[in-house]
Formats: sequence, structure tokens, C-alpha cells
Amino acid sequence: MNDPAPPTAPNCEQLAAAAVSAGRERMTVAALVAMLFYQGFASAIVAVAAPWIATSFKLDGAGIARLFAWISLSALGALALSRMIDRHGRRRMILWCVAAIPVCSLGAALSSNFVAFTSFQIALYAVLGAAGAGCIVMLSEELPIARRARGQSFGGLAGSVGAGFCVFLMPIFVAYGWSWRWMFVISAAGIAILPAMARLLPESERWELSESAGITARSRFYDVFQPLYRKRSITMIVCALATAISTTAAGAFGYYHAVSVVGLSATAASTMTIVAGGLGLVGFPLGAWMAERFGRVPTVVGFGIFITAGHLWFFWGPPAHFAWPLMWLAGGYCWFNVCDNGGSVATNVVGTELFPTPLRGTMIGWFALVGAIGAVISNAAVAMLANAMGGLSVVVGALSIIGVPAAILFGLVIDETRGMSLEMSAKESEFTPSDD
Repeated sequence: MNDPAPPTAPNCEQLAAAAVSAGRERMTVAALVAMLFYQGFASAIVAVAAPWIATSFKLDGAGIARLFAWISLSALGALALSRMIDRHGRRRMILWCVAAIPVCSLGAALSSNFVAFTSFQIALYAVLGAAGAGCIVMLSEELPIARRARGQSFGGLAGSVGAGFCVFLMPIFVAYGWSWRWMFVISAAGIAILPAMARLLPESERWELSESAGITARSRFYDVFQPLYRKRSITMIVCALATAISTTAAGAFGYYHAVSVVGLSATAASTMTIVAGGLGLVGFPLGAWMAERFGRVPTVVGFGIFITAGHLWFFWGPPAHFAWPLMWLAGGYCWFNVCDNGGSVATNVVGTELFPTPLRGTMIGWFALVGAIGAVISNAAVAMLANAMGGLSVVVGALSIIGVPAAILFGLVIDETRGMSLEMSAKESEFTPSDD
């Protein structure tokens, strides 16, 4: 019997190809992380500046809730743009969306009436949602199996740091008497990064392969409901709806609760948000580690249940006459941020792994749409029930409980994808696009 041939050392061409691939991966991840940082900053402005926006437009707590409800309509545009990410390419649509962000930001900064401001916010969040969807999809498509969850954690971390930078600037603006409108001017200045992003960001090779085969052109946005994917898509849409109802108000009114309900100063609230939120960033690497160690689904379920405890602690506290309200709020804020960040990593990974290349961006658009519906329900519930239930914060805490059954449903129905290639987890070879 012949002995097996010894393994051969990689030749120069193989080494060169590996170096090119590694360079492409680093370049792509760097560009996506930079854009997610920018998007994180732009998307955080309206929530962070809510108390001062309310003063400018003479809004009470219910009025701010209605503003957020109107902004949620942006998901209709985000769905359409996310579908275009699948039809016309990840790179092209991400760059177009990034180019539109400064235009919408500048329009919001210059708006002198509430209707114009709301309109620009709806447009802004539509392009932010689509750009974010494209970045999430590309992170999964460009990274190998072993680094897919880690890549999503980098993206989530970048977005949170961008939002944190917004929180850092707000008290400085308040201290110097500068208008909140300058925050949107800073966002508009992001147009300066577009040439670098156009140079650094390549097109997804998976999308190019699907496009060249004609599969992308024949697919339709409703293909996510084919029998092959129906159980996955419907379950995840239901869970996304319930999660949006339970978490949207909590994310939007955290700063408002600290300043307007508990009575913290802008400096104290921003310090809490930056420090506790900064500690909460550990959720991103923790979520990536858990997704690889225990699986995507158990990670989503665990964080999805435990985030409710953090919401209740934060919004139903501190107790009357508590000596250290800042410490109480900081503990709850850190807890629910760890859970939110960790769960988002696993959710983004499994959401992109379960659907084929022509539908990946589309599915995220569907999540954005039902998330917006949930956000409208959440904010409308706050607006309608705040006075009847004894305050905005009481309603926000009650809504968070809805996330518990959603997490349990996700764990019972959704397939685990840890360790699978995108082709295997998404059943790519079995997918047949609609041809009508």
C-alpha cells in the first residue's frame, strides 16, 4: 500500500491570493465599521436631543411620543431601499444612502416648523435603515464562518460608539448654549467621508455571483414567504414586532426619563449614559462569544428575556427618596444595554444566515417594516396611556414585558445555524426565485 503523499507547502501564488483576500477583508470591515459609526451618530441625535427638541416645538411627553411614531413610518422607505440593496448591489446602495444622510440632516437642522422637521426625520431614518441593512449583510457575506459573529459585534460596537459620541457632545452644547440643531450640522458634515468609502468598499462577491446567474433579477420581495422559508420568516417577523413594541420606547425615552422624570441634570444624565452605556458595550464581544460557544438561538433567547429585568429596574425606579438615583439608573442602564447589544449580535448573524443572497437585504427590510409598526404601537401606547397609568415611564416598563414571550417563541421555532456556511444555513441551492 502506498503511503499518502505529504502535504505540500503553499506556493507563492496561493500565499499571494491569501494576502489579497485578507487585505480585502480588512478593507471591507474597516469601511463598514466607519459607516456604522457615522450611522450610529446620526440615528441617536433625535433621541438624545428630545428634551430640547420638545422645548423648541412646544411638545410634552405625549408629543415627543407622537414624533417618534411619525418617524417610524421611515421603515416603509427602508423596506424599499433594502430591496434595492438586493436588486442593485450592496456597494451602490450603501453609498447612495450615505450620500443622502447629510442632505436629510441639513434639512432637519434648518427646519423651522414641526412638519418639515418630522418629514426630514422620516427620510433620514429611511436611508439610515437601508444603509445599516446593507452593512450588516456585507459583514456576513464578506467574513468566514469563524469570524462572522465577531464581525457583527464590531459593527454593533461601532454604531454604539457613534451614538455615544452624540451623547458626549450634547451636554457640551447645553453648557455653551448651542442649539441642538448643530448636532444635525455635524451629521451633515459626514459627506466628507463619502470619497474614501467609495474607494475602500468593494462589491459583495456573493451578490455579484447571484447577479451574474440571473437569480437576483428574478427574485421578488415576497419570496421570503416561500414554503422553504415561511416558518423562519413569519416567526422572525412576529418576534421582531413584539421586540419592537417592548424595546422601542425604552430606547427612545431613557435620556428623557433620566432628565425629565427623575430630575437628573443634562451633565449627570449624559455621564450616566456614557459610562453605563460604555460598560454595556461589553455585550457585543460577549454576544459574539456566546453565539459561537452556545449557538445563535440560545444567545437571542437568553438576552431577550433578561433585558426586561433591566428595563423594569430603570424605568420603574429609583424608589422615592432614594439617596443615589444616578447609581440606580446607571445599574439598570448598563444591564439592559449589555443584553440589547449581545442579543443584537446574535440576531443580526442568524437573520442573515437563514436567507439566501437575493433575499438577505430584503429580509432585513421586512424586519425594519414590522419593527416600525411595533415602534408606532409602542410610542402610541406611551402617548395614549402615559396620563392614565401615572406617567410615561410606567408605560415603558410595562411594554418591555412583551419581549419575554417573543424570545421564547424564537427559541422554540428558529433553526440553529452555528458553524454552517451561508449556503448551507440559507438553503441556497434549494432556493428558486419567483419568475413572474
